Amino acid sequence: MIVAKDWKEYTLIDCANGEKLERWGDQILLRPDPQIIWDTRNLRKLYGKKISAHYHRSSKGGGYWENLKQVPSSWQIHYKHLTFCVKLMGFKHTGIFPEQAVNWDFMMEKIKSAKRPIHVLNLFAYTGGASVACLSQGASVVHVDSSKGMVDWCKENIKASGLENASIRYIVDDVVKFVQREIRRGNHYDAIIMDPPSYGRGSNKEIWNIEKDLGNLVSLCAELLSEKPLFFLINSYTTGMSPCVLSNLLYEKIEKKYHGKTSCGEIGLPIETTDLVLPCGIYGRWESCE
Repeated sequence: MIVAKDWKEYTLIDCANGEKLERWGDQILLRPDPQIIWDTRNLRKLYGKKISAHYHRSSKGGGYWENLKQVPSSWQIHYKHLTFCVKLMGFKHTGIFPEQAVNWDFMMEKIKSAKRPIHVLNLFAYTGGASVACLSQGASVVHVDSSKGMVDWCKENIKASGLENASIRYIVDDVVKFVQREIRRGNHYDAIIMDPPSYGRGSNKEIWNIEKDLGNLVSLCAELLSEKPLFFLINSYTTGMSPCVLSNLLYEKIEKKYHGKTSCGEIGLPIETTDLVLPCGIYGRWESCE
């Protein structure tokens, strides 16, 4: 497991009883997490007066934020030289997955070390954490997500990081359809990033199922790689999927043709009050050895 331990303005303070207590800048948030199955303490009772907002699940699905203090509609946190806008979203999220910092570090180092122009395709790109990271090292980025709201949020993060003049194209579209069009156009990329959901719908209600569709998407993306690709990264939060599945897929579709090396594993966050690490997802990476 690789652990995101270089944050200064984010901290996973404590975890218990199906919930995690986090510091996001000046705000302390309490949110549910299905990975936390130990019930050793009640965090609401233990940290009550410190908590800014608490997300409660609904028995009917979804849930709501209980604001215990005056939480701003948006605020900023920084990771190294990157800046992100944080907001309380309807389904417990904040717009940033802090464990992804380990992948941002990987991308930034690969792009910096390449010492050549790098063209990046970011699929299922959400609010653009990876896009910001790649742009910060001088790469050009095509940012694709089916949600206009998420693409607009990415624009906020780009501006907050002082990268509004960087080379980025924002695309609101179904990922598979966009990739198919790029193949027909003859476009190519040096690096491809994707964070596919388990299930989802495209901008025109296209159905996505990761178990049925991921292999085909990686095959299509392989046709978009340049003659000297730099890396191919798949991130996933799909419950029950082994990181080895992503590694096998990248080996079959990418490494056999381009050589280099493939790796995989879990990503996690250190828990401040214990010596434990909270697992937060899996990754598969192919990278060139240049």
